[in-house]
Amino acid sequence: MSPEFVDTNIFVYAEDGSAGEKHSGSVRLIERLGEGGSGALSTQVLAEFYSAAFHKLHLSSELAEQTMAGLAGWTLHRPDHADLIRAAHLHRRYKIQWWDALIVNSALELGCSILWTEDLRHGQRIGGLTVRNPFT
Repeated sequence: MSPEFVDTNIFVYAEDGSAGEKHSGSVRLIERLGEGGSGALSTQVLAEFYSAAFHKLHLSSELAEQTMAGLAGWTLHRPDHADLIRAAHLHRRYKIQWWDALIVNSALELGCSILWTEDLRHGQRIGGLTVRNPFT
């Protein structure tokens, strides 16, 4: 089974108890991928999560760090210089936002079949990657 990449917003909703259905849906998705060993993310996702958890959700830095530590078993992409160049190509070719292009590139580099996000069009195909909005 190929890994499934999870964007930052899903992790943020999972920590935001006031997010209603987005909270519960995110928790279920993260638990399923974690238990199945098919979850994937990037250092970008971890950095964005920490910032959003601390600044927007007002979680303590310790709790945000614990959440990140809990993802240690997930497949992790560490973008390098060549990844930034590939993301620039994706940005132009698919006319997507820069930060989304970095996420898409990471998912492609890890060989993911699915990218879970609400930031791109549900069902969109980019290479062998299918975008899925878990809230649709």
